[in-house]
Amino acid sequence: MAMKGVPENVFMTTLDAAANWCRSNSLWPMPFATACCGIELMATASSRFDLARFGAEVMRFSPRQCDLMIVAGRVVMKMMPVLQRIWLQMPEPKWCISMGACASTGGVFDTYAVVQGVDRFIPVDLYVPGCPPRPEQLIAGIMALQQKVRKTGTVYGTEFAHRTTPTGPTPFDADELVRIREANDRLLVLN
Repeated sequence: MAMKGVPENVFMTTLDAAANWCRSNSLWPMPFATACCGIELMATASSRFDLARFGAEVMRFSPRQCDLMIVAGRVVMKMMPVLQRIWLQMPEPKWCISMGACASTGGVFDTYAVVQGVDRFIPVDLYVPGCPPRPEQLIAGIMALQQKVRKTGTVYGTEFAHRTTPTGPTPFDADELVRIREANDRLLVLN
């Protein structure tokens, strides 16, 4: 629909809509891949599936350059603090995809050591089901996330103001660190 007095080659929109369009078409994933889901994640960047068509081909391994974390595969409790630290180092706005049954629910690994869903520790925006999910499923998930990014968001990121405190287990207090250090010293003496 043309407006009176405005040339046909002029496109009018809001600043928020333009920013969300740019964000949705330039997602930079931070892969956190373990086991078989990681192989499927790597396949999405190959020439056969070509994730670059959707603006998400820049896989960065520096959290300060990423805005999309893809948790692919099982996560054990020992890795959870590392995953949380990477999540906290990513700048806002940021999104998370939980890829596969293991990342979403623990999968077949119903043990004390495997996290029964990463959403207990970091906020997850989209779940991609499967064991392991095919690259097409991940691409469909990224396209769904792009739709979500286009619909929500402001230039100043006020919608992310509620993410002020990290979610997950509390870090050790000073007394607990002293007890751990003393226990390790005793083990060294005994060995």
